[in-house]
Amino acid sequence: MLIPSIDLMGGRIVQLVQGEKLKLAFDDFEYWIDRFSGYSTVQLIDLDAAMRQGDNTVLIEKIASRLPCQVGGGIRTPERAQELLGAGAHRVIVGSVLFRHDSVDTEVAAAFSSAIGADQFVASIDTKGGKVAVKGWKEQVSLTPEEAIAQLDPYCGAYLYTHVDTEGTLRGFPVERAETLHGLTTRRLIVAGGIREQAEIDALDRIGVDAVAGMAVYTGLLAT
Repeated sequence: MLIPSIDLMGGRIVQLVQGEKLKLAFDDFEYWIDRFSGYSTVQLIDLDAAMRQGDNTVLIEKIASRLPCQVGGGIRTPERAQELLGAGAHRVIVGSVLFRHDSVDTEVAAAFSSAIGADQFVASIDTKGGKVAVKGWKEQVSLTPEEAIAQLDPYCGAYLYTHVDTEGTLRGFPVERAETLHGLTTRRLIVAGGIREQAEIDALDRIGVDAVAGMAVYTGLLAT
């Protein structure tokens, strides 16, 4: 299943290459809300909040009230997760706060699961060079995605795995990584990072994995 992504930065919809270089920017929100209205899930990410440089709360709440969104970016407390669910989000994506230097903070994971329920808790596992990346992908921890899944599995209902090495590049997503990770859990697995064509989405769908796409959607490579 294709999940289109809306990434927000500085009050605009943007697409970055590997979380750093600005490639595309739009401010025609009504157009994209209308384009994505037929999807069962839309991914909505506050990049400013993720990078600890402000937030786009007003836009997040506006879009989440109109589209079936899983919302992420800078969610650091169960209270904030509850606020977003109250504003219309269907699920929340939690990332950096779940990780210590070399392990998952299971107390934090348990707190989110208790506060919002596992079904509404998506654990974000972003990786660069095979290790988990945190704080807007600026830092890494000594943990592989396989190790992260093993520790997070009792608490969340789904995983969002982002392959940062190919994010925004349109070079294609490494489907074999999705196969490996899917085999480690019975939770829903959603992947992102470099997806450029429908054939990739179909291949992922065949193994039961959902695909997030942004750059390919906004450049017209993928029809929506």
